[in-house]
Amino acid sequence: MYHHSGNTAHPAAGPATGLLEPEDRDPEALYFQRCTWCGTAMYHRLLCPVCRGSDLSTERSEGTGTVRHSTVVHRNTPAARNVSLVEMAEGFIVRGRVMGPPIGIHSGDRVRLSTARDAVRGEPVFQLLDEHYRAWT
Repeated sequence: MYHHSGNTAHPAAGPATGLLEPEDRDPEALYFQRCTWCGTAMYHRLLCPVCRGSDLSTERSEGTGTVRHSTVVHRNTPAARNVSLVEMAEGFIVRGRVMGPPIGIHSGDRVRLSTARDAVRGEPVFQLLDEHYRAWT
């Protein structure tokens, strides 16, 4: 059986190869998918956004990234919090929270994963890597 992606026919994905069963995963690590056809890295997708392939392998992220966008949210929370889009070193983007004062998080800040799943929202939580330098500037 084949499925078509663009102008190329690929064998239909049977049981996904390279996927880690939930019991094999480290709960404190961040996992992402990589398309086995084109190599695109993505976070929580069913199909590759580039080639529309469905043969995705699961990989563990090294946990470092760069803030691409951050905003302060005042709604549905007792205190202001930030919501950030973080581009991970592997090339995928994930939404999460960066610890620290919400107005102190900026695009270009380097971050490291602190917790894979926030207890309240289930999103990754990051910490600033260069925080001690910012205190002096």
